[in-house]
Amino acid sequence: RGGAGARRGGNMASTAAGKQRIPKVAKVKNKAPAEVQITAEQLLREAKERELELLPPPPQQKITDVEELNDYKLRKRKTFEDNIRKNRTVISNWIKYAQWEESLKEIQRARSIYERALDVDYRNVTLWLKYAEMEMKNRQVNHARNIWDRAITTLPRVNQFWYKYTYMEEMLGNVAGSRQVFERWMEWQPEEQAWHSYINFELRYKEVDRARSIYERYILFSVLVIVHPDVKNWIKYARFEEKHSYFAHARKVYERAVEFFGEEHMDEHLYVAFAKFEENQKEFERVRVIYKYALDRIPKQDAQNLFKNYTIFEKKFGDRRGIEDIIVSKRRFQYEEEVKANPHNYDAWFDYLRLVESDADAETVREVYERAIANVPPIQEKRHWKRYIYLWINYALYEELEAKASKRTRQVYQACIELLPHKKFTFAKMWLLYAQFEIRQKNLPLARRALGTSIGKCPKNKLFKGYIELELQLREFDRCRKLYEKFLEFAPENCTSWIKFAELETILGDIDRARAIYELAIGQPRLDMPEVLWKSYIDFEIEQEEYEKTRNLYRRLLQRTQHVKVWISFAQFELSAGREDRLQCCRQIYEEANKAMRSCEEKEERVMLLESWRSFEDEFGSDTTKERIDKLMPEKIKKRRKLQAEDGSDAGWEEYYDYIFPEDTANQPNLKLLAMAKLWKKQQQESEAAAMDPDKDIDESQT
Repeated sequence: RGGAGARRGGNMASTAAGKQRIPKVAKVKNKAPAEVQITAEQLLREAKERELELLPPPPQQKITDVEELNDYKLRKRKTFEDNIRKNRTVISNWIKYAQWEESLKEIQRARSIYERALDVDYRNVTLWLKYAEMEMKNRQVNHARNIWDRAITTLPRVNQFWYKYTYMEEMLGNVAGSRQVFERWMEWQPEEQAWHSYINFELRYKEVDRARSIYERYILFSVLVIVHPDVKNWIKYARFEEKHSYFAHARKVYERAVEFFGEEHMDEHLYVAFAKFEENQKEFERVRVIYKYALDRIPKQDAQNLFKNYTIFEKKFGDRRGIEDIIVSKRRFQYEEEVKANPHNYDAWFDYLRLVESDADAETVREVYERAIANVPPIQEKRHWKRYIYLWINYALYEELEAKASKRTRQVYQACIELLPHKKFTFAKMWLLYAQFEIRQKNLPLARRALGTSIGKCPKNKLFKGYIELELQLREFDRCRKLYEKFLEFAPENCTSWIKFAELETILGDIDRARAIYELAIGQPRLDMPEVLWKSYIDFEIEQEEYEKTRNLYRRLLQRTQHVKVWISFAQFELSAGREDRLQCCRQIYEEANKAMRSCEEKEERVMLLESWRSFEDEFGSDTTKERIDKLMPEKIKKRRKLQAEDGSDAGWEEYYDYIFPEDTANQPNLKLLAMAKLWKKQQQESEAAAMDPDKDIDESQT
């Protein structure tokens, strides 16, 4: 091939002045198959191997004089400007352009580019950061300050600007300027981390009093009461005082916190921190008073951590055995009495197990779990098993998370699955938890086997969805297709499954398969949410810009239902389709809808259609069309009808509103009668007004 190319290049060069010669194509003499055949697999393997080969670097371009350099700059700038002109909103093009100018030390041009980019999108955080970093990199400090000021003024809620600004000022040694920026930031009442950054800044310069004043502002006035009413902020303040050996101040902060939260909003973390502080100060009696005060007022379910710390304290400095024996033994005895009285009281078992898990060893916990799960519900009805199944779930989670025994966890799941009567009912959450456990153990075949067994024994929507979600996360799309096919064979009326299947095919780029799935779905004789399915199909065709197919879909849907929302949606689609005669098409749809709904018994739907039509004409129509739609609007009248009770007796009269449409010929006499009634009422009102003012009549007669 190379030799032929060289000869062809020589011929073309030799005949440059004359007519160009067309080379002759060599004829294949031997058309028999080659002895060694190359398979498609070999071609793919060779292509994959050649991917790893490194491409040669591009040739270096050497610029020898100023003219070449200017030519190079002109070409690059033209390329960048063309890219920007194609799509102004792609900020990366602006940044690359500015960085290229910066690399040429054209700082003024780079500034101009950044300013143009900010005019396009001033909310882009990256743009501001790159702009300011360029100025700082080139030691243009005042320019950088100007940019940061503009950034925090324009986007004050972007914390990154404030952090960068304060860091720059601190690196420049301008501590007062950095403090001033922090103060401006605090006026916006930022998040918690910003306040701590300010405090740490002051501590770096040994300004303890300033840090304390910031804590006071943060806790009492502008932060705790308004923005951050949280216990941990008081604790951090107290630990700050303790760290700097201001123990009296720390104790005062804790006391103020207890007084502030009161008994209505007590938090165990505050009392635990207070007690540990007093413990560090060797004030053991104060620690006991704090713990007892908190335990008497905080509900037991919210004081587990408090009780745990109290027992640890007593273990170190007091009689731990007495407290543990009295409290734990008393509660354990109560739970034992409850489960003996009613072994199927699963709530009592849950409380008992929670107590045992918090204080006993693993073997004791397993023994109580085995006793609990032995109480199988006597009736095979799912409502009786709903609480019982959570005993198995908690048992498996305890073995996995607390005991770290994966083998026993697998045995617990398998025993529970064997116990369930799958022919009558099952629990999808149990199968899914088992499969997720096997995935955490990196045992994917067992997880798939468990889910496949569940679908074979007791198929449920939740099981199919869980299995499909697993395969989607693993990017096994062929398996997802098969699962969707099985799912739809099991529940063909489930519209959500059809839609998800079609969306999967759309994401994979197989538009024809997605369209075929939608066609199969709308052809099903029974669907749970057909309106959702049709809407999804129509939206799919609109996204593919298949407007003719979308119109056909609307026509097919209107053959099945004449609902007013379908007509309105069809008209709005024609309005947004982008055709030149879109207004005429939209008006024609409204005309068809109005004709089709004349025989509709639901007059409110017809009124809704006319209201939508009038809105369209108000926006796009002429005076003639507006006058025409106003003539089509109905008259709203009040009527009475007789009610009957269930036994057939008279239940009185009921008032209701009815609509009379001018188009309906049967309603023409009613409209004439209504007009005459209005005229009569007007005459009556005028006569009553004349009777009320006789002097006016005399004056008028004299005149």
